[in-house]
Amino acid sequence: MQRVLTSLRLTRPWRSPPARSCASAAAAARDPEIQVRALEGPDKGITEILMNRPHARNALGNVLVSELLEALARLRDDRQVRVLLFRSGVKGVFCADVNSRLRGADLKEREQMSEAEVGVFVQRLRGLMNEIAFPAPTIAAMDGYALGGGLELALACDLRVAASSAVMGLIETTRGLLPGAGGTQRLPRCLGVALAKELIFTGRRLSGTQAQALGLVNHAVAQNEEGNAAYHRARELAQEILPQAPIAVRLGKVAIDRGMEVDIASGMAIEGMCYAQNIPTQDRLEGMAAFREKRPPRFVGE
Repeated sequence: MQRVLTSLRLTRPWRSPPARSCASAAAAARDPEIQVRALEGPDKGITEILMNRPHARNALGNVLVSELLEALARLRDDRQVRVLLFRSGVKGVFCADVNSRLRGADLKEREQMSEAEVGVFVQRLRGLMNEIAFPAPTIAAMDGYALGGGLELALACDLRVAASSAVMGLIETTRGLLPGAGGTQRLPRCLGVALAKELIFTGRRLSGTQAQALGLVNHAVAQNEEGNAAYHRARELAQEILPQAPIAVRLGKVAIDRGMEVDIASGMAIEGMCYAQNIPTQDRLEGMAAFREKRPPRFVGE
């Protein structure tokens, strides 16, 4: 079973945020372009953000970006969120261009912007990708096209699962652009400088199978008839994370993310600070007690 997150934590009904700048007044009245669900039963602790903009193939337009930013802000301090999973409600697409499957940012919308407005919008895109650097682990379930901004969104997640038939790439150079929402920074950190340059310079597209071979995605799975095989594998991966001590998982994420930005001596110091924060937790004591008593631990996140 699933329940809408608003029934758990939010004090007012979920709705899309007010229209801003280039977004028209009509955009504020249309159906929300994302849905946020907290799962129940054995999946309790997993929260999903489902992108559902079928007319534009989930292209990252103003309204979708605004709704994602609002959702992330609401979820950030919710300790009941142990894993955050991004998925698509549009079959065959994770996040791609409305016209030609060529870019995850909405080029049709952007064509109507002035140069100044484009600059502001791209800054908002960068801000969105930074917000996806969420306290809890994040997983992108890529069941279809993930191009340009769509792949940048997936790169901002901790883990990526793709259908083997999915198509992904930073293809901006094929349209006179360059990746502007973190792709030039996150791709080389993921794959190494030389390979990232090759993929960006050529605008090459990769299948899910090819992406797994390069290390761009953690898992690639054969697509099913429903078109959601990557989503199911991503949920399985999230279920493996759920039983682990949530504070230790979050601190481990901090140690890795911050340590990767500095030299190893500084990284070791960061690890030490994170380890020290975990020592006084009830979960650490529970883990040792469970080991001693030969039983599964019951972590509560305290």
